[in-house]
Amino acid sequence: MQGVTALAVFLVIGFFAQFIDGMAGMGYGAFSATFLIGIGVMPALASASIHTAEVFTSLISGVSHWGFGNVKRDWLILLAVPGAVGGAAGAYFLSWVAGETVKPFVAAFLSGLGIIIVCRFARRKIEDDPSPAVTAVAVPASKTSRYRVGVLGFVAAFFDAVGGGGWGPIATPGLILTENTEPRKVIGTVNMAEFFVTVVIAGTFFGALGSGQYDWGMVGMLLLGGIIAAPLAAYLCRRLPARMLGIVVGVVLIIYNLRTLLTIVF
Repeated sequence: MQGVTALAVFLVIGFFAQFIDGMAGMGYGAFSATFLIGIGVMPALASASIHTAEVFTSLISGVSHWGFGNVKRDWLILLAVPGAVGGAAGAYFLSWVAGETVKPFVAAFLSGLGIIIVCRFARRKIEDDPSPAVTAVAVPASKTSRYRVGVLGFVAAFFDAVGGGGWGPIATPGLILTENTEPRKVIGTVNMAEFFVTVVIAGTFFGALGSGQYDWGMVGMLLLGGIIAAPLAAYLCRRLPARMLGIVVGVVLIIYNLRTLLTIVF
C-alpha cells in the first residue's frame, strides 16, 4: 500500500482502535496491530508505531475521561507507578524470552475473565438508564485495596510489553472484578494511567530501533485518528448504562482472546 490510500487506511485504523479502547478500556494495541500486520507492516515496526502514537492518544483519551468524570483519582498513582515499572520489566524480559511463548496462557486467562464479567453483569439488575446518576448508584462502592490495584497495574503493564498488548484487557476486567465499581470509572482510570505506561514502553522501542526505522506518516495518521476518536469515546462511555458497558467489556475480551487462541492452534 502506498501514498494517500495507505495514509487513509492508517487514519481509519487509528480512529477505530482508539474508539474501541476509549469505550471498553482495552483494544488499542490489539486492534491496530492486527490490521497493520495484516496489510503487510512488519510486527516490530507496527508495535513501535502503535506505542509511539499511543503516547499522545492515551493522553488525550485520559484527559477526556477526566473531563467527563470517569477517572478515580485515588487509583491513578496506584496504577501508573507500578505500571511504569512493569512496562520496563516486561521490555527487559522480552529481550530474553519471546512474547509468543506466554501469549497462549495470557489469552486463556483473559477469555476466562471475559466469561466471568459477562455472567456477572448480565445477571445484575441495573436500570437501563444512561444517566450518570443511575449508573453511579447501580454499583455499590467498596474499599480500595492499594496492594491489589498496584499489583494489577504491574502485571498488566508487564504483559503489555511482553505480549504486545494486555494493559487494558488485564487492568480493566481486573479492577471491575476486584474493586466492584462502575465500569466507566474503571475504563476512564485505566485510560488515564495508560499514558504513563505507554511512555515507558515507547521509549524502550525508540531506544532499540532508532528514529530512522519509523514510518512517521503511519505514526501521524494513527495519532490523528486517535485524536478524533478519543473525546467521542469518552463521552459515550459516560452516557452508556453500567450494565451494558460491563457486558461490552466482557464480550470484547472473549472475542479477541478466542481469536488469539485459534490463531495459535491453527
